[in-house]
Amino acid sequence: MPEISRFFGIIIRMFYDDHSPPHIHAEYQGNKATFDFHGNIHNGDLNSRTAIKLVREWIDLHVKELEQAWEDAINFRKISKIPPLN
Repeated sequence: MPEISRFFGIIIRMFYDDHSPPHIHAEYQGNKATFDFHGNIHNGDLNSRTAIKLVREWIDLHVKELEQAWEDAINFRKISKIPPLN
């Protein structure tokens, strides 16, 4: 599963040929959650309100890039890195 971004100890990944709806996998201190591109958690929990807030903020800033990355992933093309939060 390619890592597409990393910031403040949070790792963001996206699978190739993953199931719908479009989503990312976030990991923070061993806890994992999947988020859709609206910031909703579909599975898991990061066990940190701050980490969840940061992931949602990052998603809001990069929706277009996430949509392109999803399109690339489901078509088995190279997924580009997305800038982290600063």
